[in-house]
Amino acid sequence: MADGPAWDLYRSFLAVLDEGSLSGAARALDLAQPTVGRHVETLEKALGGDPLFTRSPGGLRPTEGALALAPHAKAMAVAAQSLVRAASGDTGSVRGVVRLTASDIVGVEVLPPMLTEFRERHGEVAFELALSNRLEDLLRGEADIAVRMARPTQGALFARRIGDVHLTMFAHRCYLQRHGEPRTLEELAGHTLIGYDRLSPSRETLRQIPIEVSRELFALRTDSELAQLAALRAGFGICPCQPAIARADPNLTPILEGVFGFDLEVWVVMHEDLKASRRMRLLFDHLVEGLKVYVAAR
Repeated sequence: MADGPAWDLYRSFLAVLDEGSLSGAARALDLAQPTVGRHVETLEKALGGDPLFTRSPGGLRPTEGALALAPHAKAMAVAAQSLVRAASGDTGSVRGVVRLTASDIVGVEVLPPMLTEFRERHGEVAFELALSNRLEDLLRGEADIAVRMARPTQGALFARRIGDVHLTMFAHRCYLQRHGEPRTLEELAGHTLIGYDRLSPSRETLRQIPIEVSRELFALRTDSELAQLAALRAGFGICPCQPAIARADPNLTPILEGVFGFDLEVWVVMHEDLKASRRMRLLFDHLVEGLKVYVAAR
């Protein structure tokens, strides 16, 4: 059976797709523009000759064929990155790269001290930190280790449940001085609330909330928990927050304690196949211990 197109052709294709031009792709890949152009032409011929891009005033526009090809090429990119990480150190060595994923607020507010401590112990380990509220697919190699605030659902994963983090409502003292403090859920509905935009909470979370929740409740809607926290710290309105994070700002005041709140499960997860890697297991165990302390301090 004949070999398919080489990976470097798909790599150039993805760069053109992302950048919208041959020149932009060339800069992103540190290649000559003619080289990128040849890669795209070679890939087109290898796939039957149909064009992958058409010229438009705004640059190169992907054809339907290119859009259909893109998910498969991106899967190849993820696999290539996983191979590079796997080749960066043998299973018994600590030296190498670990790709870690977490939500934006956990990655910014919770993990840095833990990663710093680990780096001081194991200076030969490099981190790739992917912060997203989208659950990265560990089975496809999009990340090596994940810190998740929900129970993992995929099989073939090695997971440890750390415990629960209880979120309650907080407001900045300046907001409370201007608008007063709600004492009941009915009063809360009349206040300025900060919440989600398109990514609604899980069913498990919604079941814990004693009122009907929809995005229309919120005066500020964003799926970035960091943006929600920034608005809370600016006194924009009221928002649920992890107490350990809120305590870092003495101006943030808990409200409706015992009346409104919900729990999020905390998990550390990695693919079962990575247990044989010493650096992966060392970081996994380190995160488990560090997050246990964090959860206990709630």
